[in-house]
Amino acid sequence: MKLIKTEEAVGQVLCHDITQIIKDVKKGPVFKKGHIITPEDIPVLLSVGKEHIYIWEKGETRLHENEAAKILCDICQNTYMKATEPSEGKIELIAEEDGLFLADTKRLFELNSLGEMMVAARHSGFAVKKGDKLAGMRIIPLVIEKEKMETAKTLCQGEPLFRLIPFHSLSVGVVTTGSEIFHHRIEDTFTPVIEEKLQAFGSHVTMHVILDDNYESITAAISDMLKQGADMVLCTGGMSVDPDDKTPLAIKNTGANIISYGAPVLPGAMFLLSYTEDGRPVAGLPGCVMYAKKTIFDLVLPYLLTGTPVTKEQLAGYGNGGLCLNCPVCTFPNCGFGK
Repeated sequence: MKLIKTEEAVGQVLCHDITQIIKDVKKGPVFKKGHIITPEDIPVLLSVGKEHIYIWEKGETRLHENEAAKILCDICQNTYMKATEPSEGKIELIAEEDGLFLADTKRLFELNSLGEMMVAARHSGFAVKKGDKLAGMRIIPLVIEKEKMETAKTLCQGEPLFRLIPFHSLSVGVVTTGSEIFHHRIEDTFTPVIEEKLQAFGSHVTMHVILDDNYESITAAISDMLKQGADMVLCTGGMSVDPDDKTPLAIKNTGANIISYGAPVLPGAMFLLSYTEDGRPVAGLPGCVMYAKKTIFDLVLPYLLTGTPVTKEQLAGYGNGGLCLNCPVCTFPNCGFGK
């Protein structure tokens, strides 16, 4: 590109968008890249502070910001995402489905460490809605060496940096435990909470039993739900370390593989997660899920509803950010909880 005086730019081709900002009225390009400057454009350019203007002189070794942004988009974009047209050198990725957004944070860090380019994304590991913005990307200068972008492509070769995994509509079994509920001494207020959380993602409770604290009965109920085709079984109650709390033992006796009993999250420390041999989750939910706004269950549920395995390492990592501050107005997931 070449810098010339604006008054001498008539007939030249703009090599970048020109942004106009009018407070409370407008922020956007008043002229787009590729625009051929006319005499009438000169006062407008001067009014936005452009006494000199860059015109396009494309070289063999350099890429324009829009071309480079397209390369960054190709590195990042995956299925169920759509890309916007370049605007002022920037491209954004938008969700085309409700689902779990995941980012390869290691390669994302390495890409952003190259300099002269940037990709900014929302936090990995959280649910998104169709139409949500997932990421934005651009180069920092107006042009960049082709060699630099080739380095970026080589560094990030393979699968795109981002994934969006759509939610599945699952059939969920709920085993409610506790003699106080079984004998109708108190109302079951736990199951409605579970139903509401599942329905928000398109899944439903299709099997439900209420049992006392007999671990053999709980084991049998879980096994029966799995035999009937439940995609996931959730157990409520009996998850503490008190002697009469039998749910963890009952889950273990089903033969499911225990990933973790306990998680560094408050609320939610007594959470238990296991998987059957064919990968169906069987979880024990602590009592806090019934009354707290957000808990460990809200962090892992998007994974469970997309068939994305939750690992012991992932649960351990929640310790950094795993303390919910119980804000008077809950803004989750737009907060620090689980991040």
